[in-house]
Amino acid sequence: MAKSFAAALSVAFVAISLSVSVGDDALRDAAERSKALAAGAALPGFESLDDAGRAWKSADHAGQKVLVMYFYPGDFTGGCTKQAQTYRDTLAKIEELGAEVVGVSGDEVATHKLFKQTYGLTHSLLADPEGKLGKLMGISIKSGGKVRATGPDRKPLLDVAGKRIEINRPVTLARCTIIVGRDGKIASLRSSVNPVTDAEETLKLVEALSK
Repeated sequence: MAKSFAAALSVAFVAISLSVSVGDDALRDAAERSKALAAGAALPGFESLDDAGRAWKSADHAGQKVLVMYFYPGDFTGGCTKQAQTYRDTLAKIEELGAEVVGVSGDEVATHKLFKQTYGLTHSLLADPEGKLGKLMGISIKSGGKVRATGPDRKPLLDVAGKRIEINRPVTLARCTIIVGRDGKIASLRSSVNPVTDAEETLKLVEALSK
């Protein structure tokens, strides 16, 4: 009886210890992400692929000029398309202030390429199909999904066989806009973003940084 009680107590102790350990690890991970995203902290280093399949290294951009990174759920969706279009229309003013704009979503490189061509975008789009960059930045990640690609006229895009193009998105990132100053540190982080007004708000923040 005593041995059974001792064994049960031992198992319970191990379970509690594991629970505490896992909880501590989760808290540490959350704390690290929060620290990485805090205003004044250095942008974490990373490497990704852009819409042309080329390596895009943060070390070649952050600290060289003001860097605007806007994370969005996905290409060819209503709000995200509008957000991309407003950045396209505001890009010249932002770049005149010495800033660079990049968009990031869980879409594949090929999807980004098609999205840029369809809507005449000129800023870079980074592919994060595994959600690694989103996780590094502490951005919420959900499962992906499928969306039918449409053009500016809202008509469906067709492939070479005449079939409607359906995009498969591996993961979906939460909307968030991060602005990194010339010192390589986070100057602004907005996790509550209106896709329609984001570009204009970003322009004002970049203007303030240039003064």
